[in-house]
Amino acid sequence: MRIGIVCPYSWDVPGGVQFHVRDLSEVLSARGHEVSVLAPADDDTPLPAYVVPAGRAVPVPYNGSVARVNFGPLSAARVRRWLREGGFDVLHIHEPATPSLSLLACWAATGPIVATFHTANLRSRAMLAAYPILEPALEKIGARIAVSEDARRTLVEHVGGDAVLIPNGVFVDRFAAAEPQPAWRGSGGTVGFIGRLDEPRKGLPTLVAAMTGVVAARPGVQLLVAGRGDADEALQDAPAEVRDAVTFLGAVSESDKTRLLATVDVYVAPNLGGESFGIILVEAMAAGAPVLASDLEAFKRVLDGGRVGTMFATGNVAALTDSLCALLDDEPRRAAHRAAAADWVRRYDWETVVNDLLAVYETVAAGAGAVGEDEPRRGSLRDRLRRDPSPRS
Repeated sequence: MRIGIVCPYSWDVPGGVQFHVRDLSEVLSARGHEVSVLAPADDDTPLPAYVVPAGRAVPVPYNGSVARVNFGPLSAARVRRWLREGGFDVLHIHEPATPSLSLLACWAATGPIVATFHTANLRSRAMLAAYPILEPALEKIGARIAVSEDARRTLVEHVGGDAVLIPNGVFVDRFAAAEPQPAWRGSGGTVGFIGRLDEPRKGLPTLVAAMTGVVAARPGVQLLVAGRGDADEALQDAPAEVRDAVTFLGAVSESDKTRLLATVDVYVAPNLGGESFGIILVEAMAAGAPVLASDLEAFKRVLDGGRVGTMFATGNVAALTDSLCALLDDEPRRAAHRAAAADWVRRYDWETVVNDLLAVYETVAAGAGAVGEDEPRRGSLRDRLRRDPSPRS
């Protein structure tokens, strides 16, 4: 099957949607399918062979974060050409309601279209206001997928219709096989956090504030922080004893991320909101890390209501301090979380997720023609576009 996938956000900036598209593309390719991904990226950016760059992205504030997208006439021309050249059996668009390549592709494409909705924002005034513009494009979608119940509810409330639930995927065995890094461990226990330091909704300030009580109760405790951002700014209000207990690893590779998760005694997700799923919780559980997370609805579902992890009141520093100290002190409870989570995360393994996605693809593509207008040409799609980079409308 020839599958075209549209990623709305800049390929070279880490994010859940980008990682999902990357992993999905690799799994589909391993199954023998021909995959092409269109994503915002400079033409000279090193990219996997299956990614076609659609030009530089610009930052736009969105849903408590900053989305890096591209939009406009040049982007629209590149989308149309990619569709014509691709001759796809099915087109899979991510976040089609976002003003980005995804919406442009939804406007331009003909043929079988599948769309995945990732965003959870039940009070999105922007989406409500934009619906009259979005409606003609969204009506072309043959199957809608939501990665979580919260994303599905956002879709239903703002756009109408419904969607099948297919979660984000994780390579469970890769995380389960990860080796811990002894040099990162603290004598009083090891706590982990992964997320952008300069994005308030990820909750790092809440965790740093809670560490004051944790350090006092457990001398030698170590907090490992991985992610992009200014480490000095993140700790500017923290007392010296907390600063001494924190190790910033910066933006880590996938292998170092798995090692971090395999090393920690507790992984903390102190997020304040805006989460539709919580893929990092699944990754932590797959690596054997007991999870302590804020009680967001999305996180409750990932943690089976608290059965496979511990939850605390969102944004409550005292509750986080007490819960983290209690969990660090209770090895039998952490072992119980690890055992329960090891079985639970299998539902998120890519081998399961991709089977569900392929069933949707096959249903939508059955009896339909290829996506686009022109007959596909021979050779690599990205190579053809780079040999003749001028977009043709």
